[in-house]
Amino acid sequence: MPHPVISANHVASVITGGASGIGLAAALRFAQAGMKVCIADLGDDRLKDAGTKLSSAAPGGAADIMTSAVDVSRADEVASLEDTVAKKFGGTDILMNNAGIQPGSAMFGPADNWQRILGVNLWGVINGTQAFAPGMIKRGRPGLIINTGSKQGITTPPGDPAYNVSKAGVKAFTEALQHELRNTDGCKITAHLLIPGFVFTGLTARGRTEKPAGAWTAEQTVDFMIERLDAGDFYILCPDNDVPRALDERRILWAAGDIVENRPPLSRWHPDYGDAFAAFVKRK
Repeated sequence: MPHPVISANHVASVITGGASGIGLAAALRFAQAGMKVCIADLGDDRLKDAGTKLSSAAPGGAADIMTSAVDVSRADEVASLEDTVAKKFGGTDILMNNAGIQPGSAMFGPADNWQRILGVNLWGVINGTQAFAPGMIKRGRPGLIINTGSKQGITTPPGDPAYNVSKAGVKAFTEALQHELRNTDGCKITAHLLIPGFVFTGLTARGRTEKPAGAWTAEQTVDFMIERLDAGDFYILCPDNDVPRALDERRILWAAGDIVENRPPLSRWHPDYGDAFAAFVKRK
């Protein structure tokens, strides 16, 4: 069963990064449930194609679908989106801060690259929440704020530091957001951190045209998200086809253990700790 907010009895869902991948898959599920849907993204052609798909899926057709070209790193554009959605649909019941980029980064790489990654991946979540959450709370209706994080924001593997920093920030922000919401009188909004695994999307394809066996589809990810939302999970930790949840849990516990055990940072990749990590993962 889907979460009760994902229904025709609720007004609108707003999904950033909604023209493709996980965002579009979520938008289609929400539209099929009878919700009014707004997707925000960049690229007129992508938005047009996605809008056509959503209009075909929505019981109310094109009248229940809105597309908007928005740079989520710009607070003014996100605030304008909130105002437009409120006027068109009467408010927002689901906000999914999903827009993300991963162009690659280096520790001493160009500042502009770092700023763009943090601007979209982290500030996009902050801007979306600050623009939409106050109105969602004020309406007094049940609602959801879903922020898309990453396993890389928890285990922070070497190789793409700007992306890791951005997604670690999303985790910390969403945890603080849920604490704030549950301590706000009369608030019926809950926050949730979506933690996808290896999902085959335009962001991860890297030239491949066929889905690797180990990857999930965006649709599988959204189905799992909806299942766990209904269960009340805050941390929606998605497995992969070839990585069992137990292994993800061990990787996360090891990363936290670096602090507790005073090991070198990222010790999982340190030559002196490879055997210890392998043994830890196999331990029952």
